[in-house]
Amino acid sequence: MVGAQVAEQKMVDATAFLADVALSSTVKSSLYNNVQALLRETDNGGASQTGMLRWNLQKKMETHPSCSVLLIKVLLKELEKILNRIHKTQLHIHVIPVLHMLYYVVIQSGDMIPNKLHRRASECLMKLLIFPLPYASVTLSILRSIKMEITTPASLYQRRVIAEQNLKSKHFTMQEKVFVLADPAVFSAPLEATVRAELEASGLLRDTLTQEKNLVFRALQTALETASQSSRLAQSLWAIEDHMVEKYFQEVVLAVEQSIKHGAGGRADYLNRLQHIYRDILAASNEEITEVDYSSVCNTTMPFPEINFLLWNNEEDLWNLLTNFTLGSCLNSSIDEEEKDKRDSVQSEDSGIERDIKESDFDDTEQPTDRNPFPVFTRRNAIKSTKPPDQLSLMREKIEAFPGSSPMLKEERRHTARVVVMGDDRVLGRLTRAYHSIRERESKRLLLTKKLNLQLYYIPVTDMKPSLSSPDEGRLSVASLLGKVDPWYNSNINSLGTAIPTLAEMDSNHSKSLKQNLFLLDTLCYYLRCGFQPVSLPFYSVKMTCISSVVEEVFVSHLEADFPEFRHLKERFSKEPSRCRRKSAVEVLGAVISISYTKISLSKRKVVKGEAHRTCGVVMKSEPAAVTSGEDYLAVSFHSVNPKCNTKIQTRKISIQTMEQTLSVCLDKDSRRTYTDVQRIEISPCLDPGCSIQSSNEQEPPLIKYLDKVLSLPINTFTGVTY
Repeated sequence: MVGAQVAEQKMVDATAFLADVALSSTVKSSLYNNVQALLRETDNGGASQTGMLRWNLQKKMETHPSCSVLLIKVLLKELEKILNRIHKTQLHIHVIPVLHMLYYVVIQSGDMIPNKLHRRASECLMKLLIFPLPYASVTLSILRSIKMEITTPASLYQRRVIAEQNLKSKHFTMQEKVFVLADPAVFSAPLEATVRAELEASGLLRDTLTQEKNLVFRALQTALETASQSSRLAQSLWAIEDHMVEKYFQEVVLAVEQSIKHGAGGRADYLNRLQHIYRDILAASNEEITEVDYSSVCNTTMPFPEINFLLWNNEEDLWNLLTNFTLGSCLNSSIDEEEKDKRDSVQSEDSGIERDIKESDFDDTEQPTDRNPFPVFTRRNAIKSTKPPDQLSLMREKIEAFPGSSPMLKEERRHTARVVVMGDDRVLGRLTRAYHSIRERESKRLLLTKKLNLQLYYIPVTDMKPSLSSPDEGRLSVASLLGKVDPWYNSNINSLGTAIPTLAEMDSNHSKSLKQNLFLLDTLCYYLRCGFQPVSLPFYSVKMTCISSVVEEVFVSHLEADFPEFRHLKERFSKEPSRCRRKSAVEVLGAVISISYTKISLSKRKVVKGEAHRTCGVVMKSEPAAVTSGEDYLAVSFHSVNPKCNTKIQTRKISIQTMEQTLSVCLDKDSRRTYTDVQRIEISPCLDPGCSIQSSNEQEPPLIKYLDKVLSLPINTFTGVTY
């Protein structure tokens, strides 16, 4: 009888096992089909559907955490397939999507990932390092993260959540802020209100104690593989007193950081310490264990970061935001750091420490206003000397931008500001000026660079529909450029350019609007967490000599100069068919200008040219090395009423002198940055103010003399480029 019962039980167990295998096979097949569909869309270069396909895959993983392990297996299979066909370069485009999906699953997975699978992923990524840049640099970054996760399970998730949620711990002090700056020229009042409500909703109902409980639960469940006891652990966490939650949270953070510091040799101690914490939590709970499943109250899905949305009316707002964040956070710094700052300051009435700043030290003009909603900390009667090591910090930062370099300086910084600009080419022009101003201030007095890691992101949004045949002619030329450099950016971020303007229209339809809202917020978070490879857009300085003044400016993508007297002819002839144009009118070519420039030839030889042109306008477009695979240059087009007389040159430095009429100059397609009565234009690559410091320290970094000292705007993408 007993033997029959045992046999029956074995049959039931075998049936259940086969059912689980069949279900697993079905889910795996579904995930495989989803990944293949996503990669096919990437091959086609479409920016309309791929972002949604990735989002649907992400939501499936969040809804069914058990899919995480299967999805990792599918992604590793795809990488192994690429390795087996390594000579087929057309498959290289698949590396970036698969790598970033793998990374995101690892840090966000709510289910336990077997250590064996982590090691398989690590071995696969090691083989991918033979790929050329930028694939190898992305692989190396993700490989380091996965190796850290192998040594210290749950470390990636914990560090990310603590930084994004600004949880306080003396053992891990990294803090992050997300600032979204929207161009008022693009965002109408209804669109601004809708996007603001959606993005800032991510910071509502944020409870620190709940976050700490979730982090403790996630660390113990992942590292100790206590899935079978998850309900009991959750019940115990919710039963203990608040101060005990704080105590265990700090102990878990300490255990994680010490394990990371000790490397592979600290894994055993890490697991032992977590096991001790786990037993203490169960013992500290005085409540009886019930049959109720408490594991659902512990939400281990990665929470949204707090997002600060700002309609960017004043360029000074960016500096104020960064200094408020950096100096405000420094109020909680350790006494040792404060005393070090004090020793480094001279001729100061205060100590040079931010905590000594009183409310009376603020000028009334710095109080919140509509124009300047984010006042900045100010210091009065203080002069801080710039030490030689500090003078080199800005240059070291550029050295660390080289592929394969070790970002030691950035790792020392405790704060990260993630600045996302929303708009078209015009908002990037505004960001260019603000960034240039920041570098100038930092070159005179180092305030942010040693403490703040500034990360820049760009989401294209326009109030104009670009031409399908020639999108570059619209106001999204930089977005198009980034999409060509990084197809994964084109798929996920350029797709938002068409989705965001429809949000205000969809606001009345709550069901569709809710789905779209989640897509916007989730995609933004995905971009912030996975977009860590910059594409550098070079700056160009322009000196304009006007009738009554001299103006110095910078631009990043576009400069247009024309003679107002010839605009009506250009407009009329652009609309008329060529057969209708009268010969006498076509002979009107424009005004006479004198130009001097350094020509860039195919042979890489540079020749200074000086000549006269008759033209009615000049357009200069930046061609970054990211696209040219060579060096940065300006594509300069001289336009005439007669298209047959148009000429083009390539140069990095050019001077234009008008002989008769004056020019009207517009920078980065922004009518707000238009200058009239211009007689002379001098354009050259803009040198980084941080690299122009003459240091008294003789032991300069050895790579300084090889450093490209042109200032660039580093826009984060998923791929980056080969420099």
